[in-house]
Parts: sequence; structure tokens; C-alpha cells
Amino acid sequence: QVQLVESGGGLVQPGGSLTLSCAASGTTLLFYAMGWYRQAPEKERELVASITVSGGKEYYADSVKGRFTISLDNAENTMYLQMNALKPEDTADYYCNARAGSTNWWGQGTQVAVSA
Repeated sequence: QVQLVESGGGLVQPGGSLTLSCAASGTTLLFYAMGWYRQAPEKERELVASITVSGGKEYYADSVKGRFTISLDNAENTMYLQMNALKPEDTADYYCNARAGSTNWWGQGTQVAVSA
């Protein structure tokens, strides 16, 4: 059984920074990739960034390139999302995802609000 637990969300002013964490437990050796998705009110969930577990190949949505950095600590089974230069449009619920083949696991989500 896999569990993903996010932390690190909160309220931040525009231009500020936050770091999200996703702690994975269970059969994590099966993971091919992990990623962060977000869902703003009345919008569809979108992929923000992802990273392959073996090889560390990264992907970023155009809207966050140059501002967000995804990283993975395999020893600690923890994924991070460093978010800098935050904008009000980054406000959303952020979800941790892990993928193995056609199977996806999700965390419960953590809220990020960017507002003055």
C-alpha cells in the first residue's frame, strides 16, 4: 500500500516563496515518476512539474518554468517543490502524484494561496 502525504502549503504574498514536501511510504520502489499537480477553483487539475525516479528527468509546465524546482530525495522517499516568485495565479490545491505503469497514487492535497 502506498501513502503520499503533502505538507508545506500556506498563505504567501506575491513574489514570495514556499516549499512543498511529499513524503511517500509503502511500495515506493515501484514508482516510475512522481509529480505535482494543482487544481484551482472551477478549473481542471493540471500537471505542474514531474520527475522520473531513476534518472531525475524533469518536466515543468510553461507557467512555472524558471520559478519552480522539483526535486527528489530517494533516500528519504520525499519529493519537494520549491516555488519562488509566486503569483496570485499560482493559488490552488497542490497534489502529490506517484506513477507506476498505469497506476497512479495521490496525496490528499495542500492549499497554496498567493495574495497580498
